[in-house]
Amino acid sequence: QVQLVESGGGLVQPGGSLRLSCVASGSIFSLGWYRQAPGKQRELVATITSTGTSNYADSVKGRFTISRDNAKNTVYLQMNSLKPEDTAAYYCYARRYFSSTEYWGQGTQVTVSS
Repeated sequence: QVQLVESGGGLVQPGGSLRLSCVASGSIFSLGWYRQAPGKQRELVATITSTGTSNYADSVKGRFTISRDNAKNTVYLQMNSLKPEDTAAYYCYARRYFSSTEYWGQGTQVTVSS
């Protein structure tokens, strides 16, 4: 069983920045972030593998940066130039090596509003 503990959400003005963190237990291949706005489906934000290969949604490219500290089993999402449309619950995601099972955190709210 993988446990994920998220932190770093909050309220920020448009154009501002936030950093999300997620600590995972166990040996993890892929870590990342998804988000879900009210009335919408959960969508990919960014993922990163243990070797550093990253993948971003087009909507966040150039504004968000995902990074990972393998020694701490922690993934970070640096979010810059935030827009109101980035408002959502952000969920940490993990997948172990040689497994298709997905694990999810409880979510952290990000609200971008003036």
